[in-house]
Amino acid sequence: MAPAIELTDVGRAYGERTALSGVTLTLEPGRTLAVFGANGAGKTTLLRILATLLRPHAGRARVLGGDLPQDGWAVRGKIGLLAHDPLLYRELSARENLRFHARLHGVDEARVEALLDQVGLRPRADEPVRTLSRGMAQRVAICRASLHEPELLLLDEPLANLDPGAAEAVAPLIGRTAGPARVVISHDVEHGLAEADLVLGLRAGRAAMLEPAASVTAGDVRGLY
Repeated sequence: MAPAIELTDVGRAYGERTALSGVTLTLEPGRTLAVFGANGAGKTTLLRILATLLRPHAGRARVLGGDLPQDGWAVRGKIGLLAHDPLLYRELSARENLRFHARLHGVDEARVEALLDQVGLRPRADEPVRTLSRGMAQRVAICRASLHEPELLLLDEPLANLDPGAAEAVAPLIGRTAGPARVVISHDVEHGLAEADLVLGLRAGRAAMLEPAASVTAGDVRGLY
């Protein structure tokens, strides 16, 4: 089986500013990459490249066996993205948002109802997303990202705004036991390390750390900031 992610000297710039440079790594199916780094280190740029939303300007990026950007159309439907922005239609309800994405991916609407139950949102499922708390909106976004049972989950601060009960409810969808390969950006060092198989530490767009999670301490990660 092909690696979930293969990056070789991947780089990206915004005008004269380098956002990523020389990033090389391999992530096997079912494994989790935790990405740490200060604001502006390149974490979100990396996630957007993997999600096929940005083109790399240098190097080679392969995701789920497809070369990016040319094969982006073929792999996009196999990726679940939970971005900093929840990517929801605020005037639609939680149920309407999920049903819309279910139709896009050819997923039965029974899956929508099962997810609403899983995260405890059925009582509020028909209210516009704009009326929901940030934590509830995050749960809807997690349902959207996992709705089509993707082969790769890209998660930017997945537990943001979630209380312990909500975090426990979404764990089967996006946690370590969920099944897909995952890339997780987190500022929660201890939790991020506990969830990871491989750790990438970015500093000014470069890989300052690339180690198996078992060999990395919280102190090592905090040294990136």
